[in-house]
Amino acid sequence: MTAEDFKHIAPTIPHQPGIYQYFNDEDVIIYVGKAKDLRKRVSSYFTKTFTSYKTHELVQRIKRIAFTIVNSEHDAFLLENSLIKEFKPRYNINLKDDKTYPYIVIKNEPFPRVFLTRYVVNDKSEYLGPFTSVQKVKELLEFIRQTVPLRNCTLNLTAGNIAKKKFKVCLEYHLGNCKGPCEGLQTLPDYLEGIQQVKNLLKGNLTPVIRHFKEEMKNAVADLAFEQAEVAKNKIAFLTNYQAKSVVAGNTAGDKDVFTLVKEKNVAYVNFLMVRNGTIVQTQTTKVLTHLDEDEPEILSFSIARLRQTFNSDATEIIVPFAIDYPEKDITITIPVSGDKKKLLELSLKNVDHYIEEIKNKERLKLSTNTNKIKVLEKLQEALQLNSLPVHIECFDNSNFQGSFPVSAMVCFKMGVPSKKDYRHFNVKTVEGINDFATMKEAVTRRYKRLQEEEQPFPQLVIIDGGKGQLSSAHEAMTELGLADRTTLVGLAKREEEVFFVGDKESVKLPYNSEELKLLRQIRDEVHRFGITFHRNKRSKGTFTNELESIAGIGPKIATQLLQHFKSVKNVKAQSKETLTKIVGLQKAVLVYKHFHPGDDT
Repeated sequence: MTAEDFKHIAPTIPHQPGIYQYFNDEDVIIYVGKAKDLRKRVSSYFTKTFTSYKTHELVQRIKRIAFTIVNSEHDAFLLENSLIKEFKPRYNINLKDDKTYPYIVIKNEPFPRVFLTRYVVNDKSEYLGPFTSVQKVKELLEFIRQTVPLRNCTLNLTAGNIAKKKFKVCLEYHLGNCKGPCEGLQTLPDYLEGIQQVKNLLKGNLTPVIRHFKEEMKNAVADLAFEQAEVAKNKIAFLTNYQAKSVVAGNTAGDKDVFTLVKEKNVAYVNFLMVRNGTIVQTQTTKVLTHLDEDEPEILSFSIARLRQTFNSDATEIIVPFAIDYPEKDITITIPVSGDKKKLLELSLKNVDHYIEEIKNKERLKLSTNTNKIKVLEKLQEALQLNSLPVHIECFDNSNFQGSFPVSAMVCFKMGVPSKKDYRHFNVKTVEGINDFATMKEAVTRRYKRLQEEEQPFPQLVIIDGGKGQLSSAHEAMTELGLADRTTLVGLAKREEEVFFVGDKESVKLPYNSEELKLLRQIRDEVHRFGITFHRNKRSKGTFTNELESIAGIGPKIATQLLQHFKSVKNVKAQSKETLTKIVGLQKAVLVYKHFHPGDDT
């Protein structure tokens, strides 16, 4: 859209707060922005001379403008974040954070269970979190399990079921991990008191929990139950020590969110510390991609809104290193210059710096690893006398279950590392029964016929895991496709780990502990794993079907038993009633025999 075109549109845009959306010629949203004054803000894109090439590119791509009027700048702020999160426009700031964070759920049920989940369901249960570390959540749950006796069974503990004495206590009760609500040995109010302790622990509110255990210890001493008092004392010591390690701003500091930002060219890094009752209960550093040379306050303001929403933060104070325009209601923005809040800010910045250093270390390690991988590939090229460096390797393997249900799998390695998006599995379509050679030929044909049709790059090396028969079948497939000269085809012996070429009598033996042979072993093991996992998943889902299962009275178990013994449906059909009886018994044998021999009344 040109400035001249915009002149006709400008009078229709109001001088009110709201959000504006830019669409390209395919009517896709490419940018969402907020404004105190919509007309002034949108007009600035067409009247200013931008030094940024990306902003100039954005304006050139605008074909349609839409806007939404709202009541306040705060409403515009919230709506802008919502639309960016939903549509992910190309030119908006993008938080590179697509994780599914874990929650701890307190189920909406009698005597609520407490457990880890990644899925929030609208079932009126209470979801605490999300949390940034699965490991830490598990450690926290383990501490809760040892500290607060809660049930972990799935029994329907309604008052009626308990009164009817439908349940018996399990081992957890005898171990002291549960107080036996299933037999009415624990009242609901007492159980819910434990649930409240869990909530306090998860929210970092440790003072009432410590107070509870002090009262428990006092009562135990009064009853001369000194062992029980010792247990309560140890829990108090643990919590006190935990609090001492975690408190960084004092117990009276209240709830606050701390954010810092470091920007490097078009990438920014934002750290978030969630502080509750003086304790850091969450920390997260996020990578942010910018597109229009947004300044640091704008990036930080956007990131704060997104992170507070993600982690369900309700803190009314936000600590930041510089002034930002953050219009959320009833929020205090603090820029500390000294004291505990300044220390929190410094701690947050330390986390950002550590995160950036980790990324750089990983990049350096990756560069070093890639260099080493190239050296291994060069050795493999020399050992197998390949025409080009095998930067793209594919490997095939067949898999079956005790001679039944054959499938094929293919894994792909690029630059010596797995490229899992290129992995493929093949359900055998044209082969009846167990025939490894024909199965291999089908898989190779289907893979490279598709690459040929889609004009995709071919691998420099194709490995067939198996004997000379499978290799010959694969070569036959490539020859029929006219692709025999497009790649090098080799077989890898299963036991001897020898490499052999089509038509060669002598194999190539690589040094046993050489890096090139280790790479081939890794590729072979990976195709085994991938093929077996695929096969196991299909079996567990019951997706293998055959003619035997279509016989009335014959289920998957009997069908599998017959196929394991006779190897194919064709062989089952050829058996006499007496032979079938020896395998599956007379009743099932008669059903199978009559299915294949309907006119035979013997």
